[in-house]
Amino acid sequence: MIKGYIFDMDGVLCDSEAFISAAAIRMFKERYNQTVQEEDFVPFIGAGENRFIGGVAEKYGIAWNQEADKAETYRLYGECVKGKLQALPGVIDFIKNASESGIRLAIATSADEVKLKINLAEMGLEKSWFNALVNGLEIEHKKPSPDIFLEAAKRLGLDPAECVVFEDAVNGVQAAKAAGTKCIGITSSFSAEELMNTGADATSPGFVDLALPDWS
Repeated sequence: MIKGYIFDMDGVLCDSEAFISAAAIRMFKERYNQTVQEEDFVPFIGAGENRFIGGVAEKYGIAWNQEADKAETYRLYGECVKGKLQALPGVIDFIKNASESGIRLAIATSADEVKLKINLAEMGLEKSWFNALVNGLEIEHKKPSPDIFLEAAKRLGLDPAECVVFEDAVNGVQAAKAAGTKCIGITSSFSAEELMNTGADATSPGFVDLALPDWS
């Protein structure tokens, strides 16, 4: 029986990929005078900002300063999303309905805590709606390793098999299945075919009228 829902954040609860890419593009230009492209970041979606920014730095041979460059990227990200970032359609109603029905809820994001806080505030999601919040700084091995979803299930007090993970990225689907959870692929970043081929149990374009398979 499913007792918990674990949500990835970027691309699942909100569409922030374009904003974080724009912030990182600005950072590379301002700090290294290097022009990078939005598509450079695609292979690293869902892997956390260390890899998201670091992978692009490697591609262009940039010896980046991880902490300083991440901090500047997050500062620019905060500017980019101010008044623009919203929860994706259906998200707030889905979360409220799940909570009222007794489902335990967690966010498990590879992003750092600062980005998690920015996104929650901009989306209008209250921390109190969730039983657990896990960010990338709390996990040693990032997606596609299962660690973040195992930790989320642990904090919910549930067996991973009792949880459904909502993920938009190939890395995240791999992590969810490795953790032993069910997984719904949200097709905001990758196609339904790509997510199903990676192991998703089902896919959906989003949370409007989303009905989960019967896993009872």
